[in-house]
Amino acid sequence: MTTDWDALLGSKQNVVAVKQFAYGSMSGRDLYARFSNTGLGGEVRSLLRNHGVTYSKRLARKALSRRGVTKV
Repeated sequence: MTTDWDALLGSKQNVVAVKQFAYGSMSGRDLYARFSNTGLGGEVRSLLRNHGVTYSKRLARKALSRRGVTKV
């Protein structure tokens, strides 16, 4: 199963949350809490359950870099 990064990075608030997660200022539990009770909660939960937190952070950094979002 693949993660729909276009949906996860669809708004500026989501980009900020994923960026915080990818670069270490937010835990996997915090990321899931941020997206819970939204349409993207299942996507985040699947990402974390299928890949684990460490690899999910790597995937998030890769998705951000491919979209031109860099660490500031």
